[in-house]
Amino acid sequence: MAAVIVVGAGVGGLSAAARLAAAGHRVTVFEQAGVVGGKLGRHERATEAGTFTFDTGPSLFTLPQVAAELFAATGGGGLDLTPLDPIVRHRFADGTVLDSAPGERFAERIAETLGADAAADWRRLWRRAGRVWEASWRHVLTSPVDPVRMAGLAWRLGDLAAIAPGRTLRGLGRTHLRDPRLRVLLDRYATYTGADPRRAPAALLAVPYAELAFGGWYLRGGLGTLAGALLERCAELGVVVRTGTAVRSIAVEGSRAAGVVLADGAVVPADVVVANADALHVYRDLLPAPRQARRLHARSLGGFVLLLGVQGRTPGLAHHTVLFPRDYDAEFDAIFGSAPSPAADPTVFVTVADDPLVRPEGYEAWFVLVNAAPQGPVDWPSVAPGYADRVLEVLAARGFDVRERLLFREVRTPADLEAATLSPGGAIYGTAAHGLLRPPNRAPVRGLFLVGGSVHPGGGLPLVMLSAKIVADLIGAG
Repeated sequence: MAAVIVVGAGVGGLSAAARLAAAGHRVTVFEQAGVVGGKLGRHERATEAGTFTFDTGPSLFTLPQVAAELFAATGGGGLDLTPLDPIVRHRFADGTVLDSAPGERFAERIAETLGADAAADWRRLWRRAGRVWEASWRHVLTSPVDPVRMAGLAWRLGDLAAIAPGRTLRGLGRTHLRDPRLRVLLDRYATYTGADPRRAPAALLAVPYAELAFGGWYLRGGLGTLAGALLERCAELGVVVRTGTAVRSIAVEGSRAAGVVLADGAVVPADVVVANADALHVYRDLLPAPRQARRLHARSLGGFVLLLGVQGRTPGLAHHTVLFPRDYDAEFDAIFGSAPSPAADPTVFVTVADDPLVRPEGYEAWFVLVNAAPQGPVDWPSVAPGYADRVLEVLAARGFDVRERLLFREVRTPADLEAATLSPGGAIYGTAAHGLLRPPNRAPVRGLFLVGGSVHPGGGLPLVMLSAKIVADLIGAG
């Protein structure tokens, strides 16, 4: 069995560590932060009223079967997941409210809210989405993929017409959906991968299918507790996890990864290295590999976040609520344009968990997210205070004025994410997903593998867990 070092204790790193340890490997994880979880962040704010707990990363759990398989494969129990209904409440600029739900229930709600024609359009698109999902699951999401293999695979796909290579998600929506509100709703799923829907591939139709076919779920106590569950599983399997220990570089002997060099200069040897870090950070800073790094400089969306302690209860909000602007394209123009800037009238995503474990009685803990350009093009430390005021103004204009009920507000910017997770630019998903392929899990250096949301098969908790399975299988195969 091999000695394995995992760089980074995010969900991908911990999942890979658990799988490899269950297979008999000796695994050590190095994490530069003082806690595990990576982008699956968790923040507590103590006040006189009590303690508020925020998920500062993902707040929606999908594809629960992926997590169930991970814990079963590593000898652990399941997760305490609660189904959400609605999965997401969508509030459009004209005041229309549409609640998403799994499967046919969503089509029925579309019919009730937007009319029979809109529901018929959605059902036709949904059938296509199912074909895209099946092809993606069989050939992409569960297998190692590189450009050479993908080129050879594409012509064999029976669902090639459904995947529509060369078309965009925006174009697909304009072809199939007559109601402009459904088009806006579909566009939003491109942002799940950090992309502009006007450039994102039509194959991303698999993203809403995954959410709406298998449902959205909440983990009691917050999704941040997933990191604790994975850490506990690793500990039971004998994985050594060293937090507060930064890795300076990946050691290479000949053409093979031979371990890591820590920040203090200590060299720790290993047979295999798994990097749970942004691919650009790996190839620019840890390896480095300039040819690979050059391909990764187009960064995905960042996130501008407000953490709010709100007095009282707020009618009209679901667990997840999206408040759309009148001009969605203006938001993408601001973020992805030649001179990126904060959107003046942004989409606002609000998470308010009705969970007494995350907020004091009589209060709400609001996580407010706005799509944002990465750090660098925008000097976020300078603009953050004023933009936080602007986001609260937008919330008020859309019917949720909490400015007089705030117990506190805290701000998180792409610059904060960059500092905390070493994700260049504070990009949530690494490289912008304006193509089908992310960097492969097998690095060009033998014995080095990449795991996490910035590499294949992509961002989001279940896909990150799938990347860990792909890496563990590749290591097992030699």
